[in-house]
Amino acid sequence: MSVKSSTIGKQLKEIRQNKSLTLDDVSKLTDVSKPMLGQIERGQSSPTINTLWKISTGLRIPLSAFLKKQASEYNIVDLKENDAILESNGQMRAYPLFAFDPVRNFELFYIEFDFGCSHDSQKHLDGVEEYVLVLQGELDLVLDGKKITLNENQAIRFSADVPHSYLNPYEKICTIYNMIFYPNK
Repeated sequence: MSVKSSTIGKQLKEIRQNKSLTLDDVSKLTDVSKPMLGQIERGQSSPTINTLWKISTGLRIPLSAFLKKQASEYNIVDLKENDAILESNGQMRAYPLFAFDPVRNFELFYIEFDFGCSHDSQKHLDGVEEYVLVLQGELDLVLDGKKITLNENQAIRFSADVPHSYLNPYEKICTIYNMIFYPNK
């Protein structure tokens, strides 16, 4: 992952302290070891996206809460200026466009999948929905064991509280917008 470790660590520590939790508490909630959580908070370790999902699920917060905070009423995003979250040996690059905002209850990513990419996503919290729009190429999406093929300019909405996978067995790069919607608590 190429998001700065210090950014993630600072956000994790702030979230933990705002919730009045100890590292032991967070470890029990997330199933991530206390030493690993400490290393992340100190910026000494760059967590994988799966580790961040474990933490965000255990703390009941969106993944993008670990990324930059919005500073103004409007925000123009340039992909060239965003750090990509790298997964699947760099074959998947997720660019956070708009981090979670509690007023809007969603986060938006631009994602690239190289040929041969296979990425498994853990189930999200109950009620979380994902919206995927394929901009270029084709994408196989596996939802709770069922394969669905999306072609260019097709979109899907699904309940993300089941295990799901993104696969690109096609010889062309696949690019998507991925919006994750979080219900009001």
